[in-house]
Amino acid sequence: MKSVQQEVDERSNLAGTNKFELLLLRLGGDHNGDRSELFGINVFKIREIVAMPEITAIAGSMPHVLGVVNLRGAIIQVLDLPAIAGSVPKTGLNIMLVTEFARTTQAFAVESVEEIVRLDWSRVLSAEQSAGNGGLVTSIARLDDDGGRLAQVLDLETILRNMTPTDRPDVNPGTIGPVIKLKPGAVVLAADDSVVARALIEQGLDAVGVPFIMTKTGKEAWDQLHAIAQQAEAEGKTVYDKVALVLTDLEMPEMDGFTLTRSIKKSARFNNLPVVIHSSLSGTTNEEHVRNVGADAYVAKFSSEELAEAIRAVVRGT
Repeated sequence: MKSVQQEVDERSNLAGTNKFELLLLRLGGDHNGDRSELFGINVFKIREIVAMPEITAIAGSMPHVLGVVNLRGAIIQVLDLPAIAGSVPKTGLNIMLVTEFARTTQAFAVESVEEIVRLDWSRVLSAEQSAGNGGLVTSIARLDDDGGRLAQVLDLETILRNMTPTDRPDVNPGTIGPVIKLKPGAVVLAADDSVVARALIEQGLDAVGVPFIMTKTGKEAWDQLHAIAQQAEAEGKTVYDKVALVLTDLEMPEMDGFTLTRSIKKSARFNNLPVVIHSSLSGTTNEEHVRNVGADAYVAKFSSEELAEAIRAVVRGT
C-alpha cells in the first residue's frame, strides 16, 4: 500500500510525462431531467473537496453566484456550476470544490463527484468552441480504451471570467511598457487551449507590437514549428529567423506544455529556441517542473505586464 507521500510525489511527477489526473463530476441532467453528462477538472486546480457548507447570499450578486462561505477563516465565493453549464441537479448541490488557479481562490458547487482518473493528454481532444458549448469546454477526454466513455473538460478560466467581470482593462497601454522588437520576420509561436486565455494573450502581444501565430494545443504548436522550420530551410534560413520564442500553456489536449517544452529543448533542430511557460497552474511544484524541462521563463496567468516583461527578458537574452 502506497504512503501518502508516495502518492503526492507520484502525482507531482505526472507533469513531466504528458499525463494528468482528471476529477470526474456530475452537474445534473438537462431541463427535461434527461441524461447526466460527465465533466472533468484537472486535479492540479483542486485545493479540496468538501460537503456543501452553509452559504451566505450576497445582495446584488451576479447570476449563478450562490454567495460566500467562511472556510477556516477565508471568505470564498461559491459559483453554481450546474446553472452555468445549463444543467439541473437531480439530488441538489451536494459538493463544493475549492479551486486555486489564475492567482485566485474560489469554489464551485456541483451535484456529485465520481472518481479521479489518470490519463495521457493524447487521449484528450480539443473541443470545437463553435460546437455550442459557449466556450465552457476546452476538450473531450476519452476515458476508456475504446473511447466509449467521454468526459467534457471544463474551461474554468472562461467560466470564472464570465462570472466575475472587471471594469479594469485587460491590457493597459500605460503600464505594459514599450514595444518589443523582434528580429525582422520573426514571430512568437503561442499555444493555449482556452478561448479566453488566447484572447488575452493576443491583446497583450498586440499591445507591445509583437507578431504571433496562435495555436490551440501543444501538438498543433509542435507541428507548426516543424512546418515553419521546413519553410525556413527552403528559403536558406533557419527556424530562428522565423520564430523568436515559443509561449505555451501547460494544460492542453494531445500534448501538454511540459512535453512541448521538453521536446523543443531536446531537439537538435530547435533546442536554442526560448520557451516561456504561461499557465494558470502555479506553486513551487509546477515551477520546479518548469525548470526541469528547460523552460526559459514562467509567468502565472494573467498579467499582461508580467508576460510582456518575461518576453522582453527572454528576447534580450537571446
